[in-house]
Amino acid sequence: MSRNVGSIVAAAVVAISLLAPVRSVASSPASTPATGPAADPNALFARGNIAAWCVVPYDGLHRTPEQRADMLVRLGFRHFAYDWRAKHLPTFGAELDALAARGVHLDGVWFPDALNADATFILKTLGEHKVRTQLWVMTGAGNAGSPSERLAAAADRLRPVAAAAAAVGCTVGLYNHGGWAAEPANMTAIVSRLKSQGVANVGIVYNLSHGYGDLGDFADRFRLVLPHLLAVNLNGTSPLPPGVKGDPIVPLGCGSMDVALLKTIRDSGYAGPIGIINESDEDAAARLLDNLDGLDWLLPQLDARPPAGPRPPLRSWRDPARAAAAPTSRP
Repeated sequence: MSRNVGSIVAAAVVAISLLAPVRSVASSPASTPATGPAADPNALFARGNIAAWCVVPYDGLHRTPEQRADMLVRLGFRHFAYDWRAKHLPTFGAELDALAARGVHLDGVWFPDALNADATFILKTLGEHKVRTQLWVMTGAGNAGSPSERLAAAADRLRPVAAAAAAVGCTVGLYNHGGWAAEPANMTAIVSRLKSQGVANVGIVYNLSHGYGDLGDFADRFRLVLPHLLAVNLNGTSPLPPGVKGDPIVPLGCGSMDVALLKTIRDSGYAGPIGIINESDEDAAARLLDNLDGLDWLLPQLDARPPAGPRPPLRSWRDPARAAAAPTSRP
């Protein structure tokens, strides 16, 4: 999409954004990167700083917006990030209303890397509801050409999106989800280039579930993105066995590297929002609770203290290795 078209869309959503008062649902702490020491070493992982992510299209019970917001409150979540598929967008406005009515902050919205019809609808709806949040964007731009050509292509792709986001008071978070533009060094270069060009409302959203390639030197790679971090999403993580492809979604506390990774994140000084990933076909409440239980179980271990017993029983996940080794009943 040309820059002129992006400007037209941005102008349109500016007009929409003047129609109603600002909604408190958008008062996310993630509007700018946050780092700094905390009095409680594990305050970063406190319930009030945890957002539920990858819930809407990954819920075996297919909850409505109102049912989903009720579930979040019941589980103790005050923050939520909105993932979607095309069939969910018609109820996006109802989702915003349901969250606002229950005091749940919308920390992020999955967003295209171009101002297509879905993007325009999301911007229009956010403007109408006066909701300011982050737009989490993955991009395939930059997968071909020389390093300088890749960098320019990715920045050019995101610039009109950032302009349209700024028009409704939103921030763009470059989201690591595979490809050249998801490598920490390249994400940092893209965001730095945009900022050097006067695009201030951009940052990085880092996901452990798409960072398996970073595990060998995680501390160094995390340090690269740290100055631009808007949010970090957690996942139970173990090194991938040889020959295994993909990004396994595992509950917290079920990964062999969980303690080391969470300690690195905590000790880096990052103090922004933390997301936990539901992404499964199970009951979303069960998977979110499994993650919360796993997080609580892990936290003492960050300071070399023993956990309070074994990891709590899982409701929504079974270790595939153990399942394969389990005896089967005879016919």
